[in-house]
Amino acid sequence: MIRSGAQMARRLSAGFLSRGPLFSAGAPAAGVPLGPGTVRTMVQALPWPFSSQPRDFSLPNSSWGSEMMRLYEHYNSQCEVVTEAGERQRGPWRRLPSYNRSLKYATGGVYLSKLIQSKARLFTRNIRAPGAAFEYVVFVNKEEQRCVCVFQAGHLLEGPPGHVHGGAIATMIDAVTGTHAAYLSGPVMTANLNINYRSPIPLGSTVLIESCLDKNEGRKTFLSCKVTSTDGSKLHTEATGLFLSITVGKLLGV
Repeated sequence: MIRSGAQMARRLSAGFLSRGPLFSAGAPAAGVPLGPGTVRTMVQALPWPFSSQPRDFSLPNSSWGSEMMRLYEHYNSQCEVVTEAGERQRGPWRRLPSYNRSLKYATGGVYLSKLIQSKARLFTRNIRAPGAAFEYVVFVNKEEQRCVCVFQAGHLLEGPPGHVHGGAIATMIDAVTGTHAAYLSGPVMTANLNINYRSPIPLGSTVLIESCLDKNEGRKTFLSCKVTSTDGSKLHTEATGLFLSITVGKLLGV
């Protein structure tokens, strides 16, 4: 489901070439064959979101505390395992990369012109300063139909003095459960979130956000979620979510 920026750029270029030139200036004339060199040139000319080396915000940075790093390494170590024969193979968990533009993974190149907004950024990744707001990494376990997020709350997320704003917590619950639902069911939209706050989260602390599949009913995916201290001893928040599967056309508003 997740593709690299370069792979998606090539795919999008193929879509553009089948529907007409991407740029009016310097575009090949109608009827002129387009070779591999032309494709490479057009890929290189794509705007920043399609760079082959976008920043993956789910990788460690200097702001991550020791607990954030410990949990990252714990789950990341289970993304690849070594067999008794010494062979490396995929483990039960998978880390999901995270970028600041959802458009990087768009599959409908024909809609690109109406979607690109140079200042648009994913809400949870719109602050580039490390550690200032949402620091998190998401891992999924397909066999267990479970998802876990390691989340460190920065100083810009303050609500009650010294603690995380309830809206920021809700944002992370929506982000994690929505990501999990999309991983399980394809493109989805949030239909309902029911959140119960149990105890405040101190700013700067690291917590675990766990999402589990409850059931699937046609287009509906039901998930439950809890936010706990990293040792599981304190329940901060619990929630349930309903997500509806949608077509790519619906997602793009056409």
